[in-house]
Amino acid sequence: MGNTAVALLANTGATVAALAVLIAMFGPVSGAHFNPAVTLMQAWRGKLGAREVPAYIGTQIAGCGAGTVLAHAMFELPLLQASTHVRAGASQWLSEGVATAGLILVILSCASVRDAAWRVPAWIGAAYWFTAATSFANPAITIARSLSDTFVGIRPVDAPAFIAAQLAGAIVGMLVARVLFNEPSPTARG
Repeated sequence: MGNTAVALLANTGATVAALAVLIAMFGPVSGAHFNPAVTLMQAWRGKLGAREVPAYIGTQIAGCGAGTVLAHAMFELPLLQASTHVRAGASQWLSEGVATAGLILVILSCASVRDAAWRVPAWIGAAYWFTAATSFANPAITIARSLSDTFVGIRPVDAPAFIAAQLAGAIVGMLVARVLFNEPSPTARG
């Protein structure tokens, strides 16, 4: 397990640092939506127009895919790959649901981009270690990771169940936030 633990630790550190910088940098520009589950949640809350959702999600998926190709190029790997890393089963799906529900709760607890720039990476970094799935918590990342036959990959055949678990987790996160943070329901906004 030594090499796996070192790889996971390195991946966690890089993800946390990059995510903190990206949220701080792009939060004021776009709300730092890098995640289709977050975009859908914000649209459901009335914070993002329905017309904007397809552009956000398309950009998120394209950006994650381009990032995967760029990472492969930087490490002299084949640019286009299909993952063979098995990530399936109830524990994996439950982990993704928990990671995504927690992510939504963390986001909804943030009063500002400044808060989100440290809370979101902290949650994702912790969830790398306390979930069986290493916390993708993002449908666009799941698609991109299916394009990488590296430590971080997921078989394309496993990706749809992960995405379904993430979207279910986002709904759970929204429902819990409604209770904890007195979030009004979308129908109450009129």
